[in-house]
Amino acid sequence: MLSWVIVALWAAVIFFMSAHTGSDFDGTGPLAAIKRWLVGLAAPVFGPDTDIVNVAAHFTEYLVFGGLLVLAARRTWPALGWGKLALVAIALASLYAVTDEFHQSFVPGRVCDPADWLTDTLGAALGASAAVLAFEKMLAKRQVG
Repeated sequence: MLSWVIVALWAAVIFFMSAHTGSDFDGTGPLAAIKRWLVGLAAPVFGPDTDIVNVAAHFTEYLVFGGLLVLAARRTWPALGWGKLALVAIALASLYAVTDEFHQSFVPGRVCDPADWLTDTLGAALGASAAVLAFEKMLAKRQVG
């Protein structure tokens, strides 16, 4: 049950971030400081006009989400194989990403962007895959040791 609570809390973080526009992060608060730091890291590599921060934010949010969903799915459906657990996690994250993009269409200054959905889904796929690999490795060590 706790693992699904953590998933729900992370979904709430994603919802919170989606309810804000980029200009909300241009002020003086802690979110603005994080954005300035990320832009400072990305600008020398991708150029000053590239909104890599938006792409990185979407990807990272869903990378974590995919991993959390694998953990929750494993606790809920332990009989499923790792591959199926990863697919369940990716599907759930991708569906949530659809609702996230729909939500953004109601936020002034935000749009429903299929490219963001794809970025979210790819992030979730990497997060779910990394979680599966980590769990498999951990279980293999337990069996050997």
